[in-house]
Amino acid sequence: MNPQHLTEHLSTPFVDDYDVVVAGGGASGLIAAVSASRTGARTLLLERANCMGGTGTTSMVAQWIGFFNRDRQVVGGIANELAQRVVKLGGSEGFKRYLMAEASAHPIPLVHFAFNPETVKIACDQLALAAGVSVRLHSRVVAPILEKGRVTGVVVEDAAGRSAIRARRVVDATGDASVAQAAGVELAHPEVQSKRDAQPCTLMFRLSNVDVAAFRAIPREHKRALALKGIAEKKIYCESLSFCSTPGNTDAICLMSRVSGFDTTDPQDLTNAEMEGRRQIGTIVEFLKANVAGFDQAILAGIAAHIGVRETRRIVGRYTLTEDDILGDTRFPDSIALGAGPLDIHETGGTGIRLHVPDQPFEIPMRCLVPARVQGLLVTGRAISATRSANGGARHMATAMALGEAAGVLAALSVASDQDVPADEVRALLRERGAYVSLEDAEQMFEPA
Repeated sequence: MNPQHLTEHLSTPFVDDYDVVVAGGGASGLIAAVSASRTGARTLLLERANCMGGTGTTSMVAQWIGFFNRDRQVVGGIANELAQRVVKLGGSEGFKRYLMAEASAHPIPLVHFAFNPETVKIACDQLALAAGVSVRLHSRVVAPILEKGRVTGVVVEDAAGRSAIRARRVVDATGDASVAQAAGVELAHPEVQSKRDAQPCTLMFRLSNVDVAAFRAIPREHKRALALKGIAEKKIYCESLSFCSTPGNTDAICLMSRVSGFDTTDPQDLTNAEMEGRRQIGTIVEFLKANVAGFDQAILAGIAAHIGVRETRRIVGRYTLTEDDILGDTRFPDSIALGAGPLDIHETGGTGIRLHVPDQPFEIPMRCLVPARVQGLLVTGRAISATRSANGGARHMATAMALGEAAGVLAALSVASDQDVPADEVRALLRERGAYVSLEDAEQMFEPA
């Protein structure tokens, strides 16, 4: 049966005109907007939620990884500035060593930056406003404006209704490549049998009144046994008892759910995924309180406003980053950011996780941000041009911020000309700001406080 269609005739008013419009205010979009504004572009950031920060705030993933490859710092620039702002506001104790996936069969040591998501919301506001970025929250980009195959603006729906905004460059930082898809950008073919075979999602939650020290004192082998016990009882859903704490160490922001088999670009699937995540949280909290030291008096204090999504759409860009590039130390003359890993692939429908930290940082070329055909549009964050496995190493939030800074510079510099901006010009400006764009830049080593 052919679906019926409603034919609409809309007259949408143009309400503004910007040099650069960034769709999405997550980690990558925020930094892209700040970067573009500092480069001299009149910049607007549009975000559908009530705050910026994305996965770190609305999805409550309360740690940034990707700043360090082993002990070697690979992300600087505006991302590092934001991290220091969070510390100054009392929302983090800074970079620390951390054993990722401690209860799994093969945990890996990392340097991470744990934080209070509520403080990060404030830091994001401060960073954007100080840079002169115009910010509109509760604003959803519903369509690109196209003229002769070129993106020249966006259509937005918000509390005031529907409006159009002109832009000389648009940056898609939606995570789902939503603007790119609607603009006709070629998307990567799925490397799984079905969209529902994408990596599982995680709905984060926060417990208060936790004795963090008591939990940390449990031997790793016992933590793994507890996780396997929970899986056997169908009360734990992945080989993880992972959580971060805010300064003070009296709470646990938990990465313990595993929501598989949903296509989060489908509205009904996304709804079902959120509800399944909350169902899982109920049994996880019950299990923790009954079985795990430090959690017997825990209280459920919050559930993330949006489920954490690892994998949806990716564009086909002028270059596609591969796992061979990451593990083979491929060098790129147009590298504009460094990735740290780990290559992080969560098992769909199962309880395992594949983690691997590359021996050294990997370079990400500027061409991965540029669609192969459509003009006037850049893509940043987890939807850049990369294979599934390479995306597993490049989608971490610190890497996304580094990509965002490069996207902002490229967008702003390209406003004045329809010609391609030389990569060397972008790289030079990024380096002036303290960003790391190639292996030679990553010299700083981690020193515990």
